[in-house]
Amino acid sequence: MKQPVPCRWFAGVIRLTLVAAAALPTIRADVIPDQPVIPNHLFNVKDHGAVGDGVATNTTVIQATINAASAAGGGLVEIPAGIYLCGPLQLASQINLRVDQGATLRMLPLKQYPGGIKDPKTFISGEKLHDIAISGRGTIDGQGADWWPYAKTDASAVRPRMIHLGGCDRVLIENVTLLNSPMFHIGIRSDNVTVRGVTVRAPASTDPVTPSHNTDACDVSGNHILVQNCDISVGDDDFTCGGHTSNVLIAHCSYGNGHGLSIGSYTQGWVSNLTVIDCTFSNTDTGIRIKSDRDRGGFVHDVTYRDLRMTNVGTPIEIYGAYHRLAKPFKDLNDLTGNEAATFPAKTVTSLTPFYQNLMFSNITATVRPGHRAGLIFGLPEASVTNVLLQNVSITADKPFGIFYAQGVRVVDCKITTPAGVNIFDTTRAQVSVRSQ
Repeated sequence: MKQPVPCRWFAGVIRLTLVAAAALPTIRADVIPDQPVIPNHLFNVKDHGAVGDGVATNTTVIQATINAASAAGGGLVEIPAGIYLCGPLQLASQINLRVDQGATLRMLPLKQYPGGIKDPKTFISGEKLHDIAISGRGTIDGQGADWWPYAKTDASAVRPRMIHLGGCDRVLIENVTLLNSPMFHIGIRSDNVTVRGVTVRAPASTDPVTPSHNTDACDVSGNHILVQNCDISVGDDDFTCGGHTSNVLIAHCSYGNGHGLSIGSYTQGWVSNLTVIDCTFSNTDTGIRIKSDRDRGGFVHDVTYRDLRMTNVGTPIEIYGAYHRLAKPFKDLNDLTGNEAATFPAKTVTSLTPFYQNLMFSNITATVRPGHRAGLIFGLPEASVTNVLLQNVSITADKPFGIFYAQGVRVVDCKITTPAGVNIFDTTRAQVSVRSQ
């Protein structure tokens, strides 16, 4: 018989039982995306007049190279060593835009960028294409530093994304380094998407010298998505996806600055069968984050996180269903208590109410920044988070793990460490079961 759980574990309204260990789900084979098929014909941008001296503007000649490759049935558009200043480009089906090692494809600076802050186009874009890739060992540089202050100083300003693809099928982004996008680095809503071996860098949003804002690294929504072996540190979400997304695998990635691995905030429809395995987080604001709100929610279910290592993160696990509404009645999420959460008002369930179900966290270790909480699972009074497994989770933090408006939360062989006299869990309107070694 297990020993009784010490009373320091819990504060709040809770129902506590002892349970047996639960089996972890397996990764379904159908998450792996189809890969693009692109002819191996080479089209070098220098053959069309490109000049890689860091001074000449190459928009017209690089676009002409893409168009020539497309007219020939597709192929590799090669950007060789050098620095190529360029404006907005449109991809085509069966094109691999390959930035070679030693090459930098550099966005025109703000003062020269077409449309300026009023109507700039995405740097590399495509709509309703198939079999496309951006690859190579080179760099795509967004020169974003002049754009970022507008996020705070001019609400009407528009900043371009580095890469945006919509309604496409069979997309590969591989091995390139993406630097300092004016806004999002990768924004894709397509099916069969692979992002592999990609490095993304921008300063943190809290950087004291040059903070970057909304510089999401990898925003990918759709069906069949693989993000693998990437190295990411930016000023906003390190990864996020929106609604109508399923069959996602994120594996073997390293995350630094940023808001962590997010789902939402727009989750209309569904997000399902998303798995994150074998990733590291260092100095990340949030490790795992699921966020939505009553005007943009959907059904988020069958989400698994396992074999994750976090160091000096803000909050290792943060799940909540009132993204914009919490700040009004409450202070910061980090300080929110169960007693305060108990006063959160219920609303009528609609088609946009966020529902979270079947969330699983296993083999996770985390150390948390001073003064921060161990985690937060915060459903809604009208839509509790249901069926949550925390198994072999070890977190060291100064403040409790909050569990509010949640049913069927199983805590199996976990170790949550807080200072003496601080509760390990703070709960309200929660059903939690515990099995301790």
